[in-house]
Amino acid sequence: MNILITDLVDDLFIDLLKENNIKYKYDTTTSYEEVLRQIHLFDGLVVRNRLKIDANFLNKAKNLKFIGRYGSGMESIDIGKASELNIQCFNSAAGNANAVAEHVLGMLLYLFKNIHKSSLKLHDLKWERELNRGLEIENKTIGIIGFGNTGSAFAEKLMKFKCEIIAYDKYKSGFQNDIIKESDMKTIYEKCDIISFHVPLSQETNYFLNSEFISKMKKPFYILNTSRGKVVSNKALVAGLKSNKILGAGLDVIENENSSFSNITVDKNLNYLLSCDNVILTPHIAGLSKESNKKLSTVLIDKILELK
Repeated sequence: MNILITDLVDDLFIDLLKENNIKYKYDTTTSYEEVLRQIHLFDGLVVRNRLKIDANFLNKAKNLKFIGRYGSGMESIDIGKASELNIQCFNSAAGNANAVAEHVLGMLLYLFKNIHKSSLKLHDLKWERELNRGLEIENKTIGIIGFGNTGSAFAEKLMKFKCEIIAYDKYKSGFQNDIIKESDMKTIYEKCDIISFHVPLSQETNYFLNSEFISKMKKPFYILNTSRGKVVSNKALVAGLKSNKILGAGLDVIENENSSFSNITVDKNLNYLLSCDNVILTPHIAGLSKESNKKLSTVLIDKILELK
């Protein structure tokens, strides 16, 4: 087995490759064109989001048997073409699910307890108690859209908060228990105080939250997004905030990100979101913890060893 690694990975992953006598080339700077010239030499590829693994790339990967995603999102890989060429594709999403779940919970608490707003006021020496009276998660209805690794991990975190947890997943069922209830979108629209997105980016989920989604929500609500930026339309989000139909937002991802998540473009919608004290934005870091980097390595190596 000979693996090409095109993005940064934790040292543990390299150590595990060595321990299991797997040959590898670790190259995080070579361009797309240069990788194309050598990809035929490898039967395994480990990526994040630096390169677009498109049909052209895959057609030149004559000996490639698998593509392992160091992380979760697979949108940079042409999965359909890979399947056509019998190239297995898998991720290591279980490795950072806990980190994401903790981050979502943190954003929700930050919003409900006015931590961001009150802290900024204190920087101006304004001690405002009553103006920062917060909310409790208890007795709220939280809708989780997407019940994979991160959605289910977030639900587990919420189970002690005495709130109602309902979850919708178009491609998954049978996960209901005494506390977490399987749901449909109609019920989510009717009942939820909080919506949290945990879906991959696809044609189906692009702008999942749009003006139509917002209009269907029976109550004003909070939105949380740690999946992919383009799951939420900034235009619709801004309109929802201005109309008070959306009460606040916690966003770790935003549609202004570039494909490698290394930068953002600034526009009027982003500037508006940055000006709101009921909007929290973080730079796509929910899954980035010191612990998750190790977990991603062990999850991915286990999947690779199954193919050895």
